Amino acid sequence: MPRPPASPLIGVAFMLGAMASLPFIDVFAKFLGQQGVPVLQIVWARLSVGALVALPFALPHKGPKGLIPDRPVYHSLRAAFLILATFCFFLSLKYLPIADALAIFFVQPLVVIALSALVLKETVPRNRWAAVAVGFAGTLIIIRPGFVALNPGSLLALGAGTFLAIYFVMTRHISGRAPAMVTTFQTNAVGAAFLSLAMPFVWHSPTPAQWLMCAGLGVIATFGHYLIVRAYDYAEASLLAPLAYTEMVVATAVGWYFFGDFPDALTFLGVGVLIACALYITLTERNRATSDAIEQP
Repeated sequence: MPRPPASPLIGVAFMLGAMASLPFIDVFAKFLGQQGVPVLQIVWARLSVGALVALPFALPHKGPKGLIPDRPVYHSLRAAFLILATFCFFLSLKYLPIADALAIFFVQPLVVIALSALVLKETVPRNRWAAVAVGFAGTLIIIRPGFVALNPGSLLALGAGTFLAIYFVMTRHISGRAPAMVTTFQTNAVGAAFLSLAMPFVWHSPTPAQWLMCAGLGVIATFGHYLIVRAYDYAEASLLAPLAYTEMVVATAVGWYFFGDFPDALTFLGVGVLIACALYITLTERNRATSDAIEQP
């Protein structure tokens, strides 16, 4: 399947949609963790339900045979990085406050931009590097972490951000090879198959309410990552990376609504910085696209 024509604004729209939905995964995961469900089982539920949700949308494209990855080793490795990122982040919360873990985790866009230049050979304009730096500063304003001596939690959070960056870059590398929902199904199915091997050793029998939360987590995760795959179909990884910081806007809102973490003045300032960063990137790309169209004969 050929990659769609480049359209940065469409890519930006898909990415912003993904960032608006993904924080709700953390809401369900936090509730499940507080109720004693093992982290590994939460990750398994996310991927298993995600595969079931994606299946009916993926089947019509090429039938059952089309669900088999054309590069099984590559897709398995990509799924492994997503598993590692999710697991490491939730495990880091056993050693660090959430704010500190998030601060370290959001090294991810910086790694994406670096890998985009080194691995994907993308040209990274200076304004995108600047947007990442400003976005990171906005995130620090929101969470104001008190960095202390390095501990296992810090390494786990750093690993989570790095693993997710690799997953995003690998997603960009294979964009256009298959419909987005097929790619989403393949990632979820491969990851769920891997984790199923460990379930007999960690299984916690969920209550009906916990099953519902597992289902909700999987549906949201599938929808969010489908949007990410679509975003990378239309735009460069280095362009989309700074937009990951907008996830903090919704995360701040849901944290206040579900857990009573009411934002203070500095938090609102940080959210304003993130919104300004996202708007700057969007407007810059729109102006560049308009300029390119005018220059074409």
